[in-house]
Amino acid sequence: MAMSVAMSLLLLSTLVPLLLFCCCFFFLYCLILHVFHHFREFTGQGPPTYPIIGCLISFSKNQHRLLDWYTELLAESPTQTIVVRRLGARRTIITTNPDNVEYMLKTKFENFPKGEPFTEILGDFLGRGIFNVDGELWHTQRKLTCHEFTTKSLREFMVEMLEIETKERLLPILESASLSGGLVDVQELLRRFAFDIVCKVSLGMDPGCLEPLSPVSDLLRAFDVASEISARRAAAPVFAVWKAKRALNIGSERLLKEAIKHVQVSVMELIRRKKLANEGETQKDRGESNDLLSRLISGGHDEEVIRDMVISFVMAGRDTTSAALTWLLWLLSCHQEIEKEVVNEVVKAASMDAGGRFNYNNLKEMSVLEACLCESMRLYPPVAWDSKHAFDVDTLPDGTSVGKGDRVTYFPYGMGRMKRVWGKDRLEFRPQRWLEEPSSQGGVMKVSPYKFPVFQGGPRVCLGKEMAFIQMKFVAASVLRDFELKPLSQQQPVFVPLLTAHMAGGFKVIVKKRNYM
Repeated sequence: MAMSVAMSLLLLSTLVPLLLFCCCFFFLYCLILHVFHHFREFTGQGPPTYPIIGCLISFSKNQHRLLDWYTELLAESPTQTIVVRRLGARRTIITTNPDNVEYMLKTKFENFPKGEPFTEILGDFLGRGIFNVDGELWHTQRKLTCHEFTTKSLREFMVEMLEIETKERLLPILESASLSGGLVDVQELLRRFAFDIVCKVSLGMDPGCLEPLSPVSDLLRAFDVASEISARRAAAPVFAVWKAKRALNIGSERLLKEAIKHVQVSVMELIRRKKLANEGETQKDRGESNDLLSRLISGGHDEEVIRDMVISFVMAGRDTTSAALTWLLWLLSCHQEIEKEVVNEVVKAASMDAGGRFNYNNLKEMSVLEACLCESMRLYPPVAWDSKHAFDVDTLPDGTSVGKGDRVTYFPYGMGRMKRVWGKDRLEFRPQRWLEEPSSQGGVMKVSPYKFPVFQGGPRVCLGKEMAFIQMKFVAASVLRDFELKPLSQQQPVFVPLLTAHMAGGFKVIVKKRNYM
């Protein structure tokens, strides 16, 4: 009995202090929240923001759905602009206002460079490549690249590579799947296809990612790791975390460092191998080389600059077209009447060529297919957002003040969902909005790049836009002419934004031969 009483007293003496501590902690927590609520900073429009921590609480709660969260906040904003302040991050202005986008990308272009913070995030990977530099270095690379991308020979080389890769690799895989009744992950197939094409055109090498039974290329895997971890840096709630991991060379930052090293060493080996091969050629022979790497080498540029430039081009071209095509094919599978219209246009265009082949001229005539691509990218842009950093204080056309060093982000994903930009039917897949006439008889309307900034606008407008459309049209036309793709799942796919957006879990389909009866 005495033992039982002693045990009870001991238990009580332990629990009471613990209970008092919990009560004090809860009281203090409530007091802090009350103080934060009292001193909450209203920034006009945007998430709840508090002293010191900024919007860290609401940001963390919505981190799994940032795109839709930002879109909701922007839709509520009278100016279509919000201000986001996070602990450890610089003040960020996010906008879907076309006037603001034009101001950033064109009117005051010099005041909205990529900026040092952007270079810090992607600098380890992209180095001094054209997509990661400003000022004179950017102007020099832009001038050089503009010349190369406008040459007829590069365009013809691109179409030739597309025809070979499609005929010898992509279509046979789909043909085999249609006969066996097996599933195909179209997203993965298109990613490998795009990587093969961009490596052939940019590097003059063939990784053979679509070869039967071929394992994933080490170079492709390294690009995947480097781009994914770099993208996570930009979305980190507290930047100091990844910076600390980089300094200590641990975790994801260690993996990033290893992946970047593999990419840089591989590209540098290609550069030196091509230089050796070129030593026995005449200047005329070197000038006639088709791939971009050979052209840059023949120009006598520094090896590291060439390396960073071609890595940037591979990054820009490898997943953007495959992402756009994946969402296009999914949307068409959900809208069969529109798909039939596209197929009719494709068959008609191919009949214009004696061999039934797709070429630059008949691809240009496919206005319905182009309208579908534009509409698909409006809803599911390959790059969901892009940021600049203010060189000096400024004021956007909607009255939003910009401080020196502020991050200013235009938001294509949100723009495609703004009623004030695209109307009441903004959430519908309606390619007709892009056509000059309701039918395929009309061409594709010219839409302001500041309303549809998928390819940017102003001085930094994408030089590869025309080549991207050629590639996407060629692949879509080739696939849709011969095959029907039936999605395995009827659920709405999840849009995942990294450096380039993709479809979570892939796009798994059953492939059937198209029946024209």
